[in-house]
Amino acid sequence: MDDFTTVFFKGIDRGFNIPSVAASFDIFGSHFTIKWYGVIIAFGFLLAVLWGGRCAYKWKMSIDKMLDVLIYGTLSGVIGARLYYCIFEWSYYGQHPADIFKIWEGGLAIYGGLIGGLIGAYFTCKFNKLNFLNLLDLTAMSFLIGQGIGRWGNFTNQEAFGTNTGLPWGMWSRKVAEYISENQAVFAEKGFSVKAGTIAEKAYVHPTFLYESLWCILSFVIIFIIYKKFRTFSGQLFLTYCTLYGTGRAVIEGFRTDSLYIGNTNLRISQVISIAIALTALVLLIVLTAKYKKDPKPIEGVDFFREDESAKEKSRKNKEKKIKAQKENLFGDYMAAKAEQNREAELQKEEPSEQEKEAAEEPEAETAEPEDADTDQN
Repeated sequence: MDDFTTVFFKGIDRGFNIPSVAASFDIFGSHFTIKWYGVIIAFGFLLAVLWGGRCAYKWKMSIDKMLDVLIYGTLSGVIGARLYYCIFEWSYYGQHPADIFKIWEGGLAIYGGLIGGLIGAYFTCKFNKLNFLNLLDLTAMSFLIGQGIGRWGNFTNQEAFGTNTGLPWGMWSRKVAEYISENQAVFAEKGFSVKAGTIAEKAYVHPTFLYESLWCILSFVIIFIIYKKFRTFSGQLFLTYCTLYGTGRAVIEGFRTDSLYIGNTNLRISQVISIAIALTALVLLIVLTAKYKKDPKPIEGVDFFREDESAKEKSRKNKEKKIKAQKENLFGDYMAAKAEQNREAELQKEEPSEQEKEAAEEPEAETAEPEDADTDQN
């Protein structure tokens, strides 16, 4: 291994030799170099895929269809990440179009990768008839695994760092100093300044790659807890991811020195997008959570309600059965009473009244009186 960079931290006396090249070799006269940047990103991607496959199995999602999503989503994600970066750096790539395809030299934007990957995944899900919202929940945790690990690739390249800081974890290296020295004019144009420093007088900078990595890991833990204890509807985990990651990225992006900007303004593209995503996701999360509480339903493809929700659902169904039974009993009692009244009315019609009985007996009495008269005369 070669191409070491010595990295110093303010709170540590010694420096650390960080290699950027993992392997370098020749095959059939051609020289190949494998950088740690690519190795670390690939490792994060592998763990993300394994986690996604595990969730897909538990959620009863077809593994074959998920492989299609993985393939087409990955391809569209890489294309989206590269296009996003090149579009906002068009002042360079417009004059060097051949460099657009040199992705091994860096220049893959996370938001572009997410947008491209989701577009590819959406159409693949639609074609394969997969639940896209469940897929989003699955990818939320997978994204955080990949992002949390992948950010360390920036460390080996000594990129994605921030402005000067006096904090104990402030970082400095020759690569950092060279980048800062070369971009002083850009910083001045955007309204901030950064000192490059020297080996004797180091000007430490924020390791923003580390901030984002730690934020992604923390967000994963939060979403995992929601997944195990509080997940109630499809899309909930993804909206939580958008809220958490968008909030963290908006803050962290403000420290960075290598941000992409909107035109000639001082507006950082990733910061604007992060704020918009976080606010939109938070509103949707609140609305859909309130909607679920009014009408709870099982999650499609998941073979369980959470235990507490299952108990609530059983209790609700039992109450509904009791109310239905009570209504049926009341209706039955009403119909029985009605039938009894009808029977009594029929009996009353068939049985003569006291007046009718008296009226029927009176003629007999009148007939008997003449007989008595005849007897007296005799």
